[in-house]
Amino acid sequence: MEPNPIKPRPDHHDAELVLRLYELRREDVMRRSRDQVGQFFPKSWEDLAAVMLPGHPMNAAWRQTSSYWEMAYGMARHGIVNPDYLAENTGEGLFLFAKIEPHLARLRQEVSPLAFANVEWLLQNSAAARQRFEIVRARVRKMTESR
Repeated sequence: MEPNPIKPRPDHHDAELVLRLYELRREDVMRRSRDQVGQFFPKSWEDLAAVMLPGHPMNAAWRQTSSYWEMAYGMARHGIVNPDYLAENTGEGLFLFAKIEPHLARLRQEVSPLAFANVEWLLQNSAAARQRFEIVRARVRKMTESR
């Protein structure tokens, strides 16, 4: 299925969706999951692969958070929300992607060839996302090295 054309400019519907995404991030279980994943900085493929195992204590938080951001970025991919507007207001998903990006090829080879396809689409189709991602990527590298 081909994605819909890129929504050319944001409108009040985009604002409503982004505000709703923000509200969902504040839900207690989601907040705890985001906190856990926010502290996770995989230094190796093994670190990342371990979190994806069903028995890992952080597995549920990982699944909830990573699927949440893929769902959000899928809204841009399918023309539901303007990609630049979404990227300007959802940097946390870019932060997560920056942490797993060094392991993306292996993740796709060993787990799912579609893993993080929506955030990757966003980066390819949104100047705002690319600009923010470069800043976030540099920050994540420093944070990962210091741990």
